[in-house]
Amino acid sequence: MKDPELPTNELTTNRKALLVNLDQDVYGTFAEIGAGQEVARHFFKVGGAAGTIAKSMSAYDMKFSDSIYGKAARYVSRERLLQMLKHEYGLLEERLGEQRGAETTFFVFSNTVATASFSNRKPGHGWLGMRFQIEPGGEPHDILVHVRLLDKTAQTQQEALGIFGVNFIWAALVYHTDLDRFIPSLIDHLENERIEVDMLEYIGPKFRHIENRIVGLKLVENGLTNAVLFGSDGDYLLPMEAFYKKAVLVERGSFRPVTHVNVDMITCAGGQFVQEEAMEDQTVMPLFEITMKNLLAGGQEIDYDDFLARVDTINALGYPVLVSNYQEYYRLSQYFRNYTDRMVGLVLGINHLQAIFNEEYYQHLEGGILESFGRLFKENVKLYVYPMKGTGYQAYLAGQGDKLRETNTGFASSMLITADNLRVKNHLRHLYAYLLENHFLVPVVGANPNILNIFSRDIIRRIQEGADDWEEAVPEVVAAKIKEDGLWSTPKPVNS
Repeated sequence: MKDPELPTNELTTNRKALLVNLDQDVYGTFAEIGAGQEVARHFFKVGGAAGTIAKSMSAYDMKFSDSIYGKAARYVSRERLLQMLKHEYGLLEERLGEQRGAETTFFVFSNTVATASFSNRKPGHGWLGMRFQIEPGGEPHDILVHVRLLDKTAQTQQEALGIFGVNFIWAALVYHTDLDRFIPSLIDHLENERIEVDMLEYIGPKFRHIENRIVGLKLVENGLTNAVLFGSDGDYLLPMEAFYKKAVLVERGSFRPVTHVNVDMITCAGGQFVQEEAMEDQTVMPLFEITMKNLLAGGQEIDYDDFLARVDTINALGYPVLVSNYQEYYRLSQYFRNYTDRMVGLVLGINHLQAIFNEEYYQHLEGGILESFGRLFKENVKLYVYPMKGTGYQAYLAGQGDKLRETNTGFASSMLITADNLRVKNHLRHLYAYLLENHFLVPVVGANPNILNIFSRDIIRRIQEGADDWEEAVPEVVAAKIKEDGLWSTPKPVNS
């Protein structure tokens, strides 16, 4: 479809549906199962649907759904969505290909959705997909999306899904070559954070230039979700599946690049984490987390190549990566609580722990720093605090100006700063002691003292200056990845 280039306020939900119906070049099928039977209704009610819709169907009963699409392990899943798209698109080509294939671009819109119910008050969720041709006779391309429905009732969730579905179809047909228009348009006319989009995936030969990890990052940038999760292979992971019935151990950092210190932090903390009483017979998911604030450090725009380099080097070590908009740790712990009731361990350095006790971060909370700690440690959450040498700590304090003046006393450069001997502001010392004595703050033991002077900011500078001594500061597989792919402007091997 051609872009009508209308202002957003003129592209109402009904206008989008009508413009699709009036376009003689697109023709397709709507297939909606479960609670997602709201999208096709918009196209029927605006008129002209006969010019667009070859078939509209729903299969609410599981047995009917299975008889049409085959069995699936879960009915609201990516697997089921792809079964629907494959089946319905095959029927379009089989029945209409010879008659209309030369001048029409076929499409199938499908969704499979579960909304809130009387027995389940959790947010609903669903998978939506478009399989469509970009030109007549061309290969089909897929765009898949997973959403969380945040309204309180099934009815309002269904209404939001109907609007979102129209936005999604419009974006796929009109904006599929323009991510910067596609992503914001998905929530047109959906106010008050009614829908969260935590996965958006492009599949097809003409989408090879689209990097789905950047797509995920743009979802966070544009406020459609607060976090996206990528597996150790770089592919999306769905949080509700990845974290289900798992304890989570997460380390926050810049990882530019990931160093021996980063690996030592999660390894040492992990050894203590699994020995917690609550961890008996629990499966642990360790991962690294990068915040949007960190990605924006030093500039107003994100360097996407830099982002991919960070993710690639973390993945080289076999770890998943979470990209989040959660600057405060209590918001990060609440995020995990959406998906698991098992123990959560947050691994951090002394500098990050010091920052947590900066009351300026909590001025937006009515209860200030006390409310933030109440939220952070509400449900089986612990902070595992990795030590720092005095030299590094003094450098950190020097960069904070007057903010930490009360804490900047008495540490020799050779001293090891730990959670046990860290000084916070005088009026917070009793609070700090309480958290430490009650095992909410856990000093990490067993750190390798020979690597504590390694800092990512120094390593990246040496890499970019072309120095040849940076490799000893990072794991061997990370060094190999950086050189092999020419990350951060390192020269690639001659035979690459």
